[in-house]
Amino acid sequence: MNEPVEFCLNKATEAEIANHFLYCDTEFVPPLSGRVEISSYAHKIAGKATRFEAWADGELVGLVAAYCNDSDRRAAYTTSVSVLRGWQDRGIASQLMERCIGHVKGLGFEGIELEVDSENVGAVRLYEKMGFIIDRVNGRATTIHLNTGKNT
Repeated sequence: MNEPVEFCLNKATEAEIANHFLYCDTEFVPPLSGRVEISSYAHKIAGKATRFEAWADGELVGLVAAYCNDSDRRAAYTTSVSVLRGWQDRGIASQLMERCIGHVKGLGFEGIELEVDSENVGAVRLYEKMGFIIDRVNGRATTIHLNTGKNT
């Protein structure tokens, strides 16, 4: 796992996204398979999301998927952030999120939001470090946002 990481945009196929989610399933809090049907979710992401990807030796090791289609609100929604277990703690999620944020700013959108489980301590720490702030809490589900408009 010392291979160099290559960052790409929208390279992964639907099958590669589904496999990545299967490998990362238990890294999600709660597990992804308990919330969505993985192949359907991969299909939706492949067709509708902008994907920021990290690849190593031909394998999708990190993925941030965002819907950048709300031109009325001028906001993007990050639906998934995942890094394979053996590739965690190398700054891959941070780099993918930075690329996502830069893309959203480039579109002229004013913000990006996502939902995180409050018990996913590593993810919460990452988003706080990146400047996200809490909008609302519903049980363990915490919706957070980052202002990306001209005034930030």
